[in-house]
Amino acid sequence: MLRIGLAMLQGARHEHIEALMHASKEIGVEIEIIELRKGSQIDSEISALILPGGESTTMRKASQSESLLDGIFDWMDKFPNRPVLGTCAGAILLSNPSEQREPYISAQISRNAWGRQRQSFEAQLHIELDTPDSSPTDELELRRDNFNHKPLKISHEAAVGDQDSYPGVFIRAPRFLNESIGCSVVAKLDDEAVGILDGMKLALTFHPELTLDRRFHRWLIANAKNNFS
Repeated sequence: MLRIGLAMLQGARHEHIEALMHASKEIGVEIEIIELRKGSQIDSEISALILPGGESTTMRKASQSESLLDGIFDWMDKFPNRPVLGTCAGAILLSNPSEQREPYISAQISRNAWGRQRQSFEAQLHIELDTPDSSPTDELELRRDNFNHKPLKISHEAAVGDQDSYPGVFIRAPRFLNESIGCSVVAKLDDEAVGILDGMKLALTFHPELTLDRRFHRWLIANAKNNFS
């Protein structure tokens, strides 16, 4: 069974859990989701990681007492071929992990560059990413966690894209500096890069966990299966 680590710092963490659960059923790969709160939880048995959205400065501060981000970055240094998905603030952390570490993606990023919360928006994106096809599955019942949190039920019309398009959800989103990108662009809003792939590091400025299109989570699980060793 693959063990997928999810940094429980901020953002739509529980929505990522639901997306992972559905994606694993869609491609028939059994997974165990490890909710990471301490650096000591991160070991060689973790086969992939998700860095969720939130506020990157707050995430850095919140992780200090338990050395969570340091543990994640150490794991990424040790296992560069294992996949990592960074969404929104997670993409910022991949581009700018800390003053002591080199960037994990070949692109610079500007925080909150789309504006404040009220400038959040949805838009159809063009996607070029090799992901496994999904098999039809029954929708899983959205479950409450130990804190009585129930993941958001996605209700917007553009919940699922077609093969080349994707329903992008941007919330106080960062933006890549296009002239700085030195790796593959896998998602575009018109002519602007909003998703990039550098080796096994997938950085998105939007929130795939807030849609019913789980191809990015399928990508993570499939590559975790292929590259875990």
